[in-house]
Formats: sequence, C-alpha cells, structure tokens
Amino acid sequence: MSKPAVVIRLDQDQKMYPPGGVLAGSFWLRGVRAEEVKAVETSVLWYTEGKGEEDMAVHAFWRASAESGDWLAPHRANHFQTTLPPTPLSYSGAILKVRWCVRVRAFLHGGREVVGQRGFQLGSLSAVEPAPP
Repeated sequence: MSKPAVVIRLDQDQKMYPPGGVLAGSFWLRGVRAEEVKAVETSVLWYTEGKGEEDMAVHAFWRASAESGDWLAPHRANHFQTTLPPTPLSYSGAILKVRWCVRVRAFLHGGREVVGQRGFQLGSLSAVEPAPP
C-alpha cells in the first residue's frame, strides 16, 4: 500500500477568495484502509508567520469519528463548505505573513496521524514594500 496522504480539492480553484464568499471543496485519503481510520478533522483556519509569536485561529471545524458512529469512507470525496469571514485578509509583508488554509487531520489506529493542508488567499491585500534605508 502507498504512503498515507490527504488530497484536498477546492471546488473553485481560484487564486483569491473574497471576504464573505463561499469556500467549498472535498478531501479524501490515499493509502489508508477504512478500518484504520478512527477520526477525521477538517478545519478552515488562518495563521501567522514571521517575527514575534505566531498566531492561529480556526474559522470552521468539523469532526467525524468512528466512535460517534460517523461513516468514514477514506477513498470517497468528503465535502466541506463555509462562508468566509471579512478578516483577517491574507497578507505577505516583510515582517509578518497571514496565511489561510484548509487542513485535514486523519487519526489512525496505533496513534498515527495523516495531515494535509491546502492554502488559499482571502482578500486582495498586497504586500507592503519595506521602507528605504
């Protein structure tokens, strides 16, 4: 069997999603048997990169677990959809970056995890050029 992986597809694979717009897509797992999957968490979140402390916040979250009786079909498309918030907009500055993504975590028996992430841009803030010295 191949190495476990998460595949994430966005329905409208566009460069930028507008605030208040709909983000929808699907995911599935490769290289994982159905009986191996204990739970799957899907999140739409933002995080910062750069100097200082890194921040992260979850905008939308879904969890399906075998323990709760949810039907987990790793090889079939599992759909998600959310209306995006007005802020924070994606940003790529010299000191700070704000990134948005869809993250899927599959929890497998034996304590193993498989994580996949698909980035997207919220809004159209452009990068700020550093001030000349």
